[in-house]
Amino acid sequence: MANLAAALDRLPLEVTRDVRVVFVTTDPARDTPVRIREWLDAYDPRFIGLTGTDEELTSAQVAAGLVPAARDSSSTAEYAVGHAAQVLSYTADNLGRVHYPFGTRQTDWTHDIPLLHAVGRAAP
Repeated sequence: MANLAAALDRLPLEVTRDVRVVFVTTDPARDTPVRIREWLDAYDPRFIGLTGTDEELTSAQVAAGLVPAARDSSSTAEYAVGHAAQVLSYTADNLGRVHYPFGTRQTDWTHDIPLLHAVGRAAP
């Protein structure tokens, strides 16, 4: 999220005004709307946070082609959540375009976001 926020700060307003970064939790028991908002605000207050029931979140992950998150409560009183950590990009035509792996660099974001922004916007 930090790399993505920093890259967006480097891009022109003509691009960033159309970009929506949406974070979807995989742990609704701990990630309340207030906690999500606080966490996202540390990166960029424009970022959007979503939550739902476990069933809704699992359905969303499967629909996006991701392996659903899994809770492991066997080791401690707290539990760990294993989850996908990539960023899925969608363009103005509402089609998924690129799955970015965890750790994508700022230079990659600043290069790709304007290209993705242009997809679906060109006149026919």
